[in-house]
Amino acid sequence: MSNQQGVTFVGIGAIGLPMARQLALNGYAVTGVDPIVSQHDRARTAGISPVASISGAPPASTVIVMVATPEQLDGLVTTALETTDVSEQCWVLMSTVGPDSVRSQAARLEARGAEVIDAPVTGGVARASTGSLTIFAAGNPSSVDRVGDLLSRLGTVRSVGSTVGEGQAIKVVNQHLCSVHIVAAAEALSLARSLGLDRAQVLDLISSGAAGSWMLSDRGPRMLAGTDVDVTSTINIFVKDSTLVADAARSSGAQTPLLDTAKQRYEQAALMGLAVRDDSRVIETYS
Repeated sequence: MSNQQGVTFVGIGAIGLPMARQLALNGYAVTGVDPIVSQHDRARTAGISPVASISGAPPASTVIVMVATPEQLDGLVTTALETTDVSEQCWVLMSTVGPDSVRSQAARLEARGAEVIDAPVTGGVARASTGSLTIFAAGNPSSVDRVGDLLSRLGTVRSVGSTVGEGQAIKVVNQHLCSVHIVAAAEALSLARSLGLDRAQVLDLISSGAAGSWMLSDRGPRMLAGTDVDVTSTINIFVKDSTLVADAARSSGAQTPLLDTAKQRYEQAALMGLAVRDDSRVIETYS
């Protein structure tokens, strides 16, 4: 696919903006859609033309979606179907919204002539900023091939199946581990404090050993900072994601006691007023 074709990128927030920037840097003509007007100046600086609604975006061959919730995806698709022509577009659904949401919205789009790829990502803001995300792509192989060059600018594409929803199912498993690992890191660093240890030293010593994890290395330093640490992913995101995991587990009959415990911590943090703070602030649920 030529990088001169237009791309509509819906959701230019913490992770969406650096993803859209990678496309702009690689020559794509990107229109960023976000109702939060404060995001628009940052988008312009990144070489992205911002609009508040998909109804205001110019025609594009590809629509990439990085909204936060199933409800937002539903609203987006409803607006697109009511105000734009989606036929012959390829919609790449990269949000974490669960298999059921993606399947239902894909059916609506496909009924109007669009192609749909289920392609959630993992790697966070750091890897989004360098175009090194991991992308779990599911859908018709010809549709995946159609946007293969574009997706390669965002990260490594892992083909996980030919059916929309399979990518989201893998992302559910991914988010199970992310949810648990962040809380485990918070609990371990809280334990270090209770034992009278220098938590920075503990973090340095264990991060590269058998007990280390990507989440410990990434979130650990922010856990040792204050409440106002820079936000890369909010507590609310993990309230949402852990709920998606719990719902998927219940519907499939899986047991997830560790996830259920982690979910309670995120919900507790939200009730403490930390909902829009960085997810590392879950450590504040440990007194």
